[in-house]
Amino acid sequence: MQGTFYVIGVGPGDPQLMTLKASKILQNCDTWFVPSAFENGGSMALKIVEGAVDSKGKTILSHHFPMKQVQRGKAPDAEVQGAWNEAAKTIMEYLDSGKDVAFPTLGDPAIYSTGFYVCETLEEYGSSFNLEIVPGVSAIGATSAASAMPLCLGDERLVVIPATFEDDKIKELLALSDVVVFMKVCKVMDKLVALLDELGLVEKAVLVEKCSLEDQKIWRDVRQAVGQKIHYFSTMIVRK
Repeated sequence: MQGTFYVIGVGPGDPQLMTLKASKILQNCDTWFVPSAFENGGSMALKIVEGAVDSKGKTILSHHFPMKQVQRGKAPDAEVQGAWNEAAKTIMEYLDSGKDVAFPTLGDPAIYSTGFYVCETLEEYGSSFNLEIVPGVSAIGATSAASAMPLCLGDERLVVIPATFEDDKIKELLALSDVVVFMKVCKVMDKLVALLDELGLVEKAVLVEKCSLEDQKIWRDVRQAVGQKIHYFSTMIVRK
C-alpha cells in the first residue's frame, strides 16, 4: 500500500499559529521532508514544527531548494529543477515503500510554496500517489493581524503580487486595486518605496518584518526601511 504525501502549512513563524490538523498529522507521520533555503543551513519550517511537535524518533530529511525566481510558463533554472527532481525522487521512494511523508512549508501551501512545485514534479514521474494539502496561516493574514490593517472590506479589490514585478505592472495593479499585498520585498525595498512615493501612496503602506516572531518589527513609515537590511520574511500592505 502506497503512502500519502502531506504538504502542510505551518504558518508564518510562531508555532502557536500551527493548526491542530497540521500538528496531528506531523505527530503521526514518521518521515518529515523539510525544505532548507540555504545549503548546510537550518530549516525555518522545521524550527516552527519543533516548537509544537516532538521530533524525537522521526526520520528528518533536509533538502536544499535554491532561492531563485521562478516564472510560470518558462523553464526554471537548471539548479532549481534539479532540486525539485531530487526531492521528488526521494519522496517517491518512501511513498512506494508504503511510508507517509510530511512536507512542512512556511505559511500556507497555496501561496508561493515550494510544496506545489514538488507535487507537480511528482506527477511528472507518472506514478500515482496519495496527496493531502493542509492549509496554514499565511504571512498575508498574519501581517494584516499584526498591523491591525484589514486586507479587504465591503467591495474592495485585493491583489497579492511579488514585489519583484516590473514597475509598469505594479503601477497598473495599484491603479486597478484597492489593497495590494507585496510579497518578497526584501531585495527591492528601496525601489518599491520610491515607486509608492511617486504615486502618492507611501503614507498608505505598512511593512511587517519577521511577522509573528519574537523580534517582529512593524514599519508604519516605510521610508525608514530604505537602506536597511530587511529580512526575507517581510510583507507590505498598501491600502489606498
